[in-house]
Amino acid sequence: MKFSDILGHENVKERLRAMVDDDRLPHALLLQGPAGVGKFAMARALTQYIHCENRHNGDSCGHCPACIQQQSFNHIDTIFSFPVIKGKNREATSDDYITDWKDFLRENPYMDFSRWLAALGNANAQPVMYVEESAALIHKLNFTAHKARYKTVVMWLPERMNSECANKLLKLVEEPYADTVFIMVSNTPQDILPTIYSRTQRIEMKRLPDDTVASYLIDNMGVDPTDAMAVAHLSEGSLIEAMRQVSLGNQQRESLELFMRLMREAYKRDIRALRQWSVDVSALGREGEIAFLTYCERMVRENFIYNLHTQALNYLNRDEAGFSSKFARFITERNVVKLIDELDSAITDIAGNANAKMVLFDLAIKVIMLIKA
Repeated sequence: MKFSDILGHENVKERLRAMVDDDRLPHALLLQGPAGVGKFAMARALTQYIHCENRHNGDSCGHCPACIQQQSFNHIDTIFSFPVIKGKNREATSDDYITDWKDFLRENPYMDFSRWLAALGNANAQPVMYVEESAALIHKLNFTAHKARYKTVVMWLPERMNSECANKLLKLVEEPYADTVFIMVSNTPQDILPTIYSRTQRIEMKRLPDDTVASYLIDNMGVDPTDAMAVAHLSEGSLIEAMRQVSLGNQQRESLELFMRLMREAYKRDIRALRQWSVDVSALGREGEIAFLTYCERMVRENFIYNLHTQALNYLNRDEAGFSSKFARFITERNVVKLIDELDSAITDIAGNANAKMVLFDLAIKVIMLIKA
């Protein structure tokens, strides 16, 4: 991974380059920020830059033996540490999952946590770094660097160290070996053991700009520019979330179809059709129903904004915009707040295990009254 492979964050890249070039590397560096913005990719690029034998133009060369070893996750002086789940008879370490980890990294440079759970074989697990992890790290770091000046420990999600692991590792962070650099990557730095957090040099990585995410979707996934900008805005700067939304395109189209059915049948006051609509939506299951109603809230807001006739404020894909061009006039200051309130109420009731068919049919009847308010 080279700095040039990473979207955006030019100021962060420049700061990291300067640390290496000026021989000012801290013993513990923390890259923190929201998920999906490229923090772990940046940690990999920094590690490769540290070990590269032929740096030039502010980046690693990508061709020397050290770079090739980094790109295949086999550099002897780079140690990966990450959360895992317990083995059958004991608590596990990163070494127990290293093959799965390398496969995961090849396919997920932006570190989709849900995919890591799938790789671990348990989507409901809560991966942790156990005390055995810190013991394994201490053992490895007792040996001097083999080929490079520095050994690098690239740690993903240090907030997932349990208390025993964090406290045992604290001494290494407080009194580091001269040839060791910790590069930590955190989504929730507030959950890191405070005594470890305070001993790191922290670099904030902010959300990616919408146009940067949209450009990636257009160039790498063939997404239409209008759709790409809408997805980029909704993903809130997370490339992981943007790619997930693109992959869920069929689900979003289904949500749009159900939303259009609700509004059309409510306008026509077709009670029988609305009853069938409530049955169809209830078939999605509780989580699916909540996700759909959340989508409806967004569509109500977007249609209200559509009436302002300021395209830059709207984030609708082409299909949504096509419907909204005719429908938006029905969402006004007279009913927008009440519609959102009714959708919120339905979400709360369904989350509380109320009968979904009854809640959804009641919602549909209220939409009849509100849509012509």
